[in-house]
Amino acid sequence: MKKSEYQKYFAGKKITVMGLGLLGRGLGDAKFLAEMGAELIVTDLKTAEQLKTSVDSLNKFVSSRRKVGTPTETSGLKPITYHLGSHDLKDFQNRDLILKAAGVPLDSIYIAEARKNNIPVKMSTSWFAKIAMDYGVKIVGITGTRGKSTVTQLIYEILQGAQGQSLKTQNPRTVLGRDPEIFLGGNVRGVSTLPLLKKLKKGDVVVMELDSWQLQGFGDEKISPSVAVFTTFYPDHLNYYKGDLSAYYADKAKIYTHQKKGDILIVGEQVEQINRGLPSVVLPKNWKLKIPGEHNRYNAGLALATARALNISEKVIKKAVESFKGVSGRLEFIKNWKGRKIYNDTTSTTPEATLVALKALSKNKNTVLIMGGADKTLDMTKLVEALPRYCKKVILLPGTGTDKIMNQGLTLGLGFLRRDLKNMEEAISEAVKVSKKGDVILLSPAFASFGLFKNEFDRGEQFNKLVKKLK
Repeated sequence: MKKSEYQKYFAGKKITVMGLGLLGRGLGDAKFLAEMGAELIVTDLKTAEQLKTSVDSLNKFVSSRRKVGTPTETSGLKPITYHLGSHDLKDFQNRDLILKAAGVPLDSIYIAEARKNNIPVKMSTSWFAKIAMDYGVKIVGITGTRGKSTVTQLIYEILQGAQGQSLKTQNPRTVLGRDPEIFLGGNVRGVSTLPLLKKLKKGDVVVMELDSWQLQGFGDEKISPSVAVFTTFYPDHLNYYKGDLSAYYADKAKIYTHQKKGDILIVGEQVEQINRGLPSVVLPKNWKLKIPGEHNRYNAGLALATARALNISEKVIKKAVESFKGVSGRLEFIKNWKGRKIYNDTTSTTPEATLVALKALSKNKNTVLIMGGADKTLDMTKLVEALPRYCKKVILLPGTGTDKIMNQGLTLGLGFLRRDLKNMEEAISEAVKVSKKGDVILLSPAFASFGLFKNEFDRGEQFNKLVKKLK
């Protein structure tokens, strides 16, 4: 897009950015808004010390742009006001817009204050999607409790491999005289979506992973992706939704609620609540995957159904699917250490996800499982009952969820639980000690990471770093 086509949405606006964070998405949005000439207040419940890397990066960006920019660009960059460690109701008054981060509580008094003052509240991903769709960009959106990251990356790689083919719902070569560019956005680590506006041209395609929080914003904008994929639905985030599973589902359903005639919806077989749309397909038996587990054949079937609906050739799809190596932190093979295969599945934050991982890797109870963390008020009964079928030892990281597992485990007489460990280093040391050649060491927590780690990615990175040091 030309700068004049998107800058008009941001230039000169008084915007409160609610949530800077440490994952890079909030930081990227803030940099983009500053570059566009918005007057920013950045507020976050984390302290300045906790957010030091993000704050330093944002300040350095603004400072460098002032030094090297043209006079027009320099005059457009306004100083940034920070309110960190808490929020202030004043930051939600007399503003042109509030940009809230995903996961802001549904009953936030600050968002209520903004709405009381008739201030628009937007979310980065949906705001981007609305602007992009109005401009003529196609959005392929993927959601689901499990599988959305893998399916998103698979679809992205299939479309990348299909350059030179036309998509069923548009013929880019006829209309544009060129192939569309394919972009990746949404709930992708380190990818800030708003700045993608600078790269887009009419007819391009953006493949977006969308969580339930981001889809709240789609509902507010009254939009849905023109190509939507709903992978699975299980109980999750019930701490956020206060135990209301229907509220969680209602947000997920925004993936298709506002679709128009001619749009495409692909649904996974497991998502029984949806009774319309194109079903996923069974992956041909002769297609060999590099990523383990029947659940990944299910995921690949969703990607296959989507690509077929977009008129991509079977040859291109098969090549992309069979060469796909998986997504970081999702049953990611890290190392073979003295005959022990070690996997990082840090993004498994529900009991269903950990159970799937165990089914994919375990043979004859040969798995040493590292799990535990912060409770999300999910039912762990099925997972706890299944542990003896797959695990020779379960090592529990500290956290409120760990207490729940320990209590249920003791009731079932699970003598192989070990919980008196303080950190990841001690957990890996114990896993190495109790395992032997031919065993699997698996990090698949089944809980959130809060408390012991900054986030699930920090948890996975600590695991990878320690594993790679094993000699």
